[in-house]
Amino acid sequence: MTVTATSVPASPSAGTATAKRAPGRRGSLLRWGFVAPAVLYMLVFFGYPLVRNVTMSFQHYTPRTYFTGEAPFNGFDNWRGVFDNPLFTGSLGHTLVFTFGSLLGQFTIGLALAVFFSRRFRLSGVVRAVLLLPWLVPMVVSAVIWRKLLDQDSGVLNTLLTNLHLTSEPVPWLSSPSIALMSAILVNIWIGIPFNMVILYGGLQEIPRDLYEAAALDGAGAWRTFRSLTLPLLRPVVTVVLILGFMSTVKILDLILALTGGGPADSTQTLGTVTYQLSFQQMNFGQGAVVGNVLILVSAVFAVLYLRANRTDFGPGK
Repeated sequence: MTVTATSVPASPSAGTATAKRAPGRRGSLLRWGFVAPAVLYMLVFFGYPLVRNVTMSFQHYTPRTYFTGEAPFNGFDNWRGVFDNPLFTGSLGHTLVFTFGSLLGQFTIGLALAVFFSRRFRLSGVVRAVLLLPWLVPMVVSAVIWRKLLDQDSGVLNTLLTNLHLTSEPVPWLSSPSIALMSAILVNIWIGIPFNMVILYGGLQEIPRDLYEAAALDGAGAWRTFRSLTLPLLRPVVTVVLILGFMSTVKILDLILALTGGGPADSTQTLGTVTYQLSFQQMNFGQGAVVGNVLILVSAVFAVLYLRANRTDFGPGK
């Protein structure tokens, strides 16, 4: 009896699946290879300092620690010391007033200028370039210049107001506890207007002109067009401007130090200046880390809000 052996051909689908799996693995490794440098950078330059700062807030960390390496844990002593300090409570309130006051002024004036420059006219580019100067000048330099301008005895602003008979006596812009914080807010508004104007101006340029023509044909006035057309379409840009503006303003340090130094009578102390004072003047690094953690927490909350708003505005279907 003869047995005939027949060979069964391999299934084409099995070979195709094997061929697809190999490139899939290579593609996955390739994607992780591109992501790995960014992840490593974040871990080294953000993750480690963050963990170290949180750990330091639970330690008795002094200048001696840098030489001996001894930093015993003291539980919540640093946290209790900070929250029981009236300076921290006052600085938290000043930070909120300074941040929201600055954002309100910067955004309102920046949006008004962006709308104004969206209507092209002669020399508009030159004027916009001049308005960018406050943004280009280093913040410390701007603060020093404004400190001279707002000086109670020899400042240009008081001299001008007195000569025009608008005030009977010089205004203590930086030496009065009730006015100094407002003066710092005004200076920061002046510095932040160009950033708001540039970003909002770019957003306005992305709105199709046809929509404005259609609104005009429907009889919509300038205010109705701005409220019902411009603002809704500008919402994603407004979100970015406000969140980034908050995160850069809430931790501000150099402007306050150069303008008022936190005075008078601690009336312009913010969380940033308190962190600096505790860490580098009183050498209490543990309590300074606590205030730093509070700043990180506040910034993280608004970062999450930004990401959620960003996902809502730019997600699928938008």
